[in-house]
Amino acid sequence: MGDIRTPSQQDDAPPVTAKQAEKQEQAKAGIPQAEGSDISAKTVTINRPRQEIYDFWRDFSNLAQVMDNVIAIDTLDEQRSHWTVKAPGGGTVEWTSLVTEDRPGELIAWMSEEGADVANSGRIEFRDAPGGRGTWVTATILYDPPAGVIGKVIAKMFQREPHIQARRDLRRLKQLMETGEIATAARTMAQYEEEQN
Repeated sequence: MGDIRTPSQQDDAPPVTAKQAEKQEQAKAGIPQAEGSDISAKTVTINRPRQEIYDFWRDFSNLAQVMDNVIAIDTLDEQRSHWTVKAPGGGTVEWTSLVTEDRPGELIAWMSEEGADVANSGRIEFRDAPGGRGTWVTATILYDPPAGVIGKVIAKMFQREPHIQARRDLRRLKQLMETGEIATAARTMAQYEEEQN
């Protein structure tokens, strides 16, 4: 019944969730040219081949479909993209992201360039889930919250904090990749107009 796993495959939880500081440091060490002081990592299992998910993610213009706080992602070249993201209180933050490592079908790592409103770096990993159950997608993000601890608290209040967003965005990615759509409780304009008649 159960899958046989090697010691390094005991679970799919990101190392950042470990209570041991050593494992959290290992997670940070896995991000080339790490930018930021706060770390967040989330994993989701998606019932699709990892190359398909990698290909979707590698076209950064696709990500605005699954990342709720992203206003725009402008691809500048093969390695760089400019991001505009919603911030608490109706504001926005921007940065240019540089791909620092790219292994097709396996991982994409990035870091923000100098002058970012929110310094950040991270990696997205794509691993085969055991038992042919699709792909484990792990997002590890290191960032500096604007305005430090106070900014982090405000971001949490407005649901714009990366720990919260990573979980939601990966869930939206799972829905889109598995079903072709993202379920939402929000009414569409067509539904609203239909109710008015």
